[in-house]
Amino acid sequence: MFEKIKNWFRKGGAALGMTESLGSVLEHPKINGDSKEYARIDNSLMHYKGAYPLLEYMNSNKKMKSRQISSINMMKKVSNQFATMVFNEQCEINVDGDTASEFIQGVFEHNDFKKNFSKYLEPMFALGGLACRPYYDADSKQIEFSWALANAFYPLQSNTNNISECAIPFVTTRTDGKKTIYYTLLEFHEWVNAQYVISNELYRSEDSTRVGNKVPLSELYEDLEEEAVMGEFSRPLFAYLKPSGFNNINEYSPLGLGVCDNAINTLNRINRTYDEFDQEIIKGKRRVAVTDMLLNSRVNRETQQVEQFFDDNEDTFVAIPGSNMDDYSVKDLTSEIRTEQYIEAINHQLKTLEMETGLSMGTFTFDMNGVRSTKTATEVVSENSQTYQTRSMQITEVEKFVKELVVSVCELAKANGLYSGEVPNYDDIGVDFNDGAFQNRDAQLNFYMKLVTLGYPLEKVFEAVLDLPANEALQIAEEGLRQKADVTSGMFINGGLPEEDE
Repeated sequence: MFEKIKNWFRKGGAALGMTESLGSVLEHPKINGDSKEYARIDNSLMHYKGAYPLLEYMNSNKKMKSRQISSINMMKKVSNQFATMVFNEQCEINVDGDTASEFIQGVFEHNDFKKNFSKYLEPMFALGGLACRPYYDADSKQIEFSWALANAFYPLQSNTNNISECAIPFVTTRTDGKKTIYYTLLEFHEWVNAQYVISNELYRSEDSTRVGNKVPLSELYEDLEEEAVMGEFSRPLFAYLKPSGFNNINEYSPLGLGVCDNAINTLNRINRTYDEFDQEIIKGKRRVAVTDMLLNSRVNRETQQVEQFFDDNEDTFVAIPGSNMDDYSVKDLTSEIRTEQYIEAINHQLKTLEMETGLSMGTFTFDMNGVRSTKTATEVVSENSQTYQTRSMQITEVEKFVKELVVSVCELAKANGLYSGEVPNYDDIGVDFNDGAFQNRDAQLNFYMKLVTLGYPLEKVFEAVLDLPANEALQIAEEGLRQKADVTSGMFINGGLPEEDE
């Protein structure tokens, strides 16, 4: 009863303008986001989900009708192609120093980082952004990861190259009788006088399309503080990843573009062509015209009229009334399905999509079994293809994201007494994508060994080929030289090289 009275006062206060109320997150005074950017993200999400609106058309009777469109979800296929060629669970993250390395490996394994990151990469490439926020869980006394896609991440302070402040909404639902209550927690990450501050605001709504009215945090979170001063950090307590490339749709936006955002028209053409092909198959089903004299007959007991009919399971024959008694002709009305023309048209549009998304020609092909990828990893690298170049650009962004996340985890853990070692620099962190399928390691190693003969530092070879941090690469190189010297000295002590077995 008391809760109902509180809700009544909230509604009355909101109507009088006494309570802070938001229709959308973008209406918050701290957030200065562009609504067009988030409309673009929502449109990309629609394509990624394949949740297209009903197709309206005029039928032969000049009446407007609607139906579900038949589509090929190429947004998901292209995004999946990018995700699988950029990152896999064999990737290794190396950090200089035993203490830092052991701690980071523990945190990442606890959060199943490789599996979750692989999963979130696909929608990241589709929507244009992904944020990972490490936080301290007081109950488990562990560093946990929270993920946010592009449609749930709102920059506050930023430039086109870096985002230093943000707001992240978290939506929770509860049932009150027959009503569903929607709670939105807005978490703000800000810099205040060189201190990193996280503040929280809670909003309540009975309408899923509105953020609602501001309510006390205690209504849903008993132990959550309105503001927490985290202290001095070198970077934000979140890492934001966006696809490589410039946002040419909104040049002043810090948000990234999905890999298909510049190919929406091509996606629509592919779907339209495939839908027409599907309709032609449906409407091209065999039709045979016959005289109604061939139909079975029966007397309707109510009207006493003679009715002609086909068998209940018959849908091939079409009766032509008014034929002569002696007319028993049969005419096939089936039209030819233009299979080759439609397949050729869809493949032509797929080539356009490959060009617009930076993939090699022939990456996708369409036949009667659907769309499939035809390029192997070996073909991708051996041809020095567009796909390989695009992949290299995306890997640079992913590597930066992982390094930023490692630093944020160490700084947060140190602030909460979980980690006592040094916070690594970016140069101390190496990301080995274990992309042997995309690289010819023998050719790469031969190239670097030729440089070594010309005086190139050996540790740089280990750093480049194995993608190790500089200090670890130096240690391996020194150990290798030491072992080589020991073997050489042993040979001379024993009087030369060992004899070969006969």
